Amino acid sequence: MGILMIVLAFLLGGCQDSGSGSLQEPQEPETDIHVYKAPLYWSVYEYCWNQSKNGVANEDMDISPDEWDNIIDWVARDLKPYGYDMICTDGFIPMIADDESGYMTRYGSMPLEELIARCRAKGLKVGVYDNPLWLHGPDDTPIPGTDVTFGDLKYKSGDKIDNSGHDDTWFSWVVASHKGAKEYIDGFFKHFSEMGVDYIRIDFLSWYENGQDRSMGVVGRGYGRETYRLALQYICESAQKYGVFTSLVMPHLFDHADLEKRYGNMVRIVADTGDGGWGHFSANERGKIYGSWPASMNMFDGFLHFSDVSGRNGVILDGDFIRLNTFGTDEEKQSVISLQLMAGGPVTVADQYHTIGDNLRFYQNSELLALNADRFVGKPLAADRWDSRSQIWYGQLSDGDWVLGLFNREDSRQKRSVEFAELGIEGSMDVRDLWTHTDEGEASRLEVELPPHGCKIVKLSKK
Repeated sequence: MGILMIVLAFLLGGCQDSGSGSLQEPQEPETDIHVYKAPLYWSVYEYCWNQSKNGVANEDMDISPDEWDNIIDWVARDLKPYGYDMICTDGFIPMIADDESGYMTRYGSMPLEELIARCRAKGLKVGVYDNPLWLHGPDDTPIPGTDVTFGDLKYKSGDKIDNSGHDDTWFSWVVASHKGAKEYIDGFFKHFSEMGVDYIRIDFLSWYENGQDRSMGVVGRGYGRETYRLALQYICESAQKYGVFTSLVMPHLFDHADLEKRYGNMVRIVADTGDGGWGHFSANERGKIYGSWPASMNMFDGFLHFSDVSGRNGVILDGDFIRLNTFGTDEEKQSVISLQLMAGGPVTVADQYHTIGDNLRFYQNSELLALNADRFVGKPLAADRWDSRSQIWYGQLSDGDWVLGLFNREDSRQKRSVEFAELGIEGSMDVRDLWTHTDEGEASRLEVELPPHGCKIVKLSKK
């Protein structure tokens, strides 16, 4: 989300190791954490983004109970039947801790427990945007089971940091190497789990690791690679313990996401959605990959660059929110939905009931959404971002069928062709188009001419 907006909102609002209190050798998760499919859900992002662009200050931003009911009813009616089973908060609106626990209890004026109850009544879950390394409560808040308070978890003179002379202007961070940090993080996940929350969106991780990002430069102290690694390890342990899915947002992804792919269930691989559209999907700074957050300025490049770290039993790649109402053509709308599902990513609806227009049909393609249910993860035919074969994605479903996606990122009509043998498929296959829902007969190759920004997604089956 927008950096300054979430920063202001935060200010206004409010796996196995030897123990807490020092840096230790890295520990791998004791069990496989990559057992989830990518989530399908609705996010409040666009609502807040548009409010902010219209000049609404963060301290004044909120969602009324009646508006929450409108949102919940719409998601339950038009999206839940297709597998979208969750509503998720985001930044902007203050995140408030108003009980003795010191953990977040309210999102603006709405108590989280009440929001959860309203969603449950319609068969929906609630995901929460928060960070187990943020301190919301007063410094004298005790951490149960320890003699440590929240204030003891903050930076102390002598802590190893990356940017001496800089303060943490925006957030109060938990220093993972401090005594009590592990217990605080465990208490965070216990708090949300007991509420019934099993999805946490964890933001601004690059600011924690080295206190920097490419757009704002130095923004804080930065606690270093080892402290960041320990923090992710504690997060992973507690998330596993309480059955909570972790979405890692704004990570630098150093060493080709080495830490994030080990300790997180899902990682963001692209800059914030912002105004959305074709730019965020494919055109923004096309072909450029950076060495720090954000690694890519468009979804397509991000999915390509990190396609080798994802998989059916690997970390999920997150292309951020989709705002179909910001795209110009039906072809573009089909492409953004298709690539997310071809790459095994989430489909995160940010359109609102009053901005969606006639675009629901793109989110409601059951034949394509079956890829998500299958935990399908496709790969590009080539990783080179300027090779046209990088616009050909393919993979195999658990029942043995194959899915093939041909994309056109260009502004003119383009031909795409592939021999099925290139994909490791022997002989001819029955071809079914998943957007037109038509059977196209038997073939051993596919050649199409795609309109600008268009795609063709087919399922290949043996007779």
